[in-house]
Amino acid sequence: MQFLMENWPLVAGLLATGVVAGVLAGLLGVGGGIVIVPVLFQIFGVLGIEDAIRMQLAVGTSLATIIPTSIRSLRSHAKRGAVDWSVLKTWTPGLLVGVALGSAVAGLVDGRVLVSVFAVVALLVAANMSFGGGRYRLGEELPGGAGRFAMTTGVGGVSALMGIGGGTLGVPIMSLFGFPAQRAVATASGLGLIISIPGTIGFILAGQGAEALPAGSLGFVNLIGFALITPMTILAAPWGVRISHAISKERLSQLFALFLAITSARMFMSVLG
Repeated sequence: MQFLMENWPLVAGLLATGVVAGVLAGLLGVGGGIVIVPVLFQIFGVLGIEDAIRMQLAVGTSLATIIPTSIRSLRSHAKRGAVDWSVLKTWTPGLLVGVALGSAVAGLVDGRVLVSVFAVVALLVAANMSFGGGRYRLGEELPGGAGRFAMTTGVGGVSALMGIGGGTLGVPIMSLFGFPAQRAVATASGLGLIISIPGTIGFILAGQGAEALPAGSLGFVNLIGFALITPMTILAAPWGVRISHAISKERLSQLFALFLAITSARMFMSVLG
């Protein structure tokens, strides 16, 4: 309690991050991690955590917070009958393989590699939100067989490396194959759950024995950050779901794309600096 009182600006920032992440998870299907990771990365830097593990800690903690958010969001979408369970079933094997590979790589590489991956993908997502807008198609149905496995393995691996739910990559991919927007967002909440549970376990294991971990850390998952962010993401996720069924998201997507572009630029600067 004393720690919380002495660091109330940090606490307030983490709680606010949880609200924003929860709303975005339900609203855009992008996964709250794309907000949580850059915020935690900056906060851990202010706290003096070493650069060698700062990004791994942000990614692992983010994956842990996605678990309850995805559960709440998935239940909310499922009540509306918007989730495509067949997609979740057929995508699961590839996602799990990708998450296992991504978690293993994260424990071996320098933190700057993870920062670079996040910066590149965030910039691509921002470009898609700004200029894609569902106007382009790669096909009229999702790939099957080997193509599906390769695609989902990539989604799982990159999502684990970035600390994000499957929506950030899954929603644009589904849209490219003619998947209805609201159904893609709803189904993506399930992708986040499939990715975040094994991803969190992977980062806990990858961080065993790591030096200079801050207090309250279980491997590369910081339980203090998890405890502060999680309640707000659980509270706010249904708000985003309700909004997603009530308004056009075009302007919000544009604003979020701007946020991602700025975040990407800052992360590139941290790597080059």
